Amino acid sequence: MTRRIIIDTDPGQDDAVAILLALASPAELTVDAIIACAGNVPVTLTGTNARKICELAGRPDIPVYAGCSRPMAARPLVTAEHVHGQTGLDGPDLPEPRMPLQAQHGVDFLVDRLRAEPPGSLTICALGPLTNIAMALVKAPDIATRIREIVLMGGAYFEVGNITPAAEFNFYVDPHAAAIVLGSGVPIVMKPLDVTHRVLTTDARLERIGALPNACGRAVAAMLNFSERFDLEKYGTAGAPLHDPCVIAYLIKPDLFRGRHINVEVETTSALTLGMSVADWWRVTNRAPNALFIRDVDDHGLYALLEERLARLP
Repeated sequence: MTRRIIIDTDPGQDDAVAILLALASPAELTVDAIIACAGNVPVTLTGTNARKICELAGRPDIPVYAGCSRPMAARPLVTAEHVHGQTGLDGPDLPEPRMPLQAQHGVDFLVDRLRAEPPGSLTICALGPLTNIAMALVKAPDIATRIREIVLMGGAYFEVGNITPAAEFNFYVDPHAAAIVLGSGVPIVMKPLDVTHRVLTTDARLERIGALPNACGRAVAAMLNFSERFDLEKYGTAGAPLHDPCVIAYLIKPDLFRGRHINVEVETTSALTLGMSVADWWRVTNRAPNALFIRDVDDHGLYALLEERLARLP
């Protein structure tokens, strides 16, 4: 049965690939809407980028909403132009979108849509900082029981951090939001750096994607060739991590992944470890499990899926 999803995202090249993967998989997923969040770049740019990607995929019918412009707590927004470029989507030359940004605030849309649907109808795919989702849960706590599942990219344990020594970027941008979501009682599947760092964009993989006979394949190759340059220098690996498509791939083909249902907490007070996700992988505490923490992946299977689906797009 097709699963209905709402994508909350801060595009970002890897976010864009995740959106394209979802739009290329209508037998498994129906994208009800996209909500832009602040993260890789400010929300004014992520809202534009989400619409560019919809138009690239030939789907201007997907409604795109803009959400919160800053984290929940009184702290400045941290962005990642050093990775994604000044637009957040540097690499391909994509035209400015013609489809409109919806007038309603993304948080209000999320609350209204969840309240209007039967419980368990909608899955939320969280590809960026969790501000919009946490704000919706604070504003309308009743929606927690209506969400089927939140599948998110964020956090780390064995890989520790990528924006600070202790914290993964999405959780660091808004640690208070991450703590609220993980404490919400909603079923959560978590894609941390521990799994996304095993999904590398090698030269051979990018060459195959770039050779696809469509505009989307060429655009994805251009995006990832741009964004990977930072991680290649940073990590010295054969390719860069591909983060956000892991969320969508899990919903299409969950047997590509393995993990454990454990407790995960987020540090919100320490200046040294702010945003750190503390995962009880070894189950050494009595804290109740609150997330399926994914650690292992069939990376060859994931790239085969990505190539096959991208080939379906314009």
